[in-house]
Amino acid sequence: MKATTRTEEVKSTKVDSNSAAVSEVEAGIRDVVRNDVAHLGRPASSLPGSAEPVLEPSPEAAVNTVNSLIQRVAATSIAETENLISELESLRDLLHAEGQRVQREISGYAQLSQAAIKSTRMIADNVTQWKGTADGLRSS
Repeated sequence: MKATTRTEEVKSTKVDSNSAAVSEVEAGIRDVVRNDVAHLGRPASSLPGSAEPVLEPSPEAAVNTVNSLIQRVAATSIAETENLISELESLRDLLHAEGQRVQREISGYAQLSQAAIKSTRMIADNVTQWKGTADGLRSS
């Protein structure tokens, strides 16, 4: 069995969402083009069997349709990007807080180490004095 990592899962999800977005844009563009071609093939005055005149779509309407389609697809990408930015900012804050904690821990260990060195020196000095006193008492 092959184990997938979190990175591979994220990449496959991104590929799936990107291909879905591309497919949606392509389908929307095909629909707009088909509608425009269908309207061009009909007479502008009226539909067959209808007394009402046909309104030809304006180029602005087609552009607006394509723009709205692109905005819908882009909205998903923008939301994903904003979500990623938010996650990265929270990770940055976490790393900053952890860095400060580690600095405090190191400072505490340095103070503890200095205190241990001072205590060791005091003990060594006292042992030296006791040894000198013991040697003096044995001599007398």
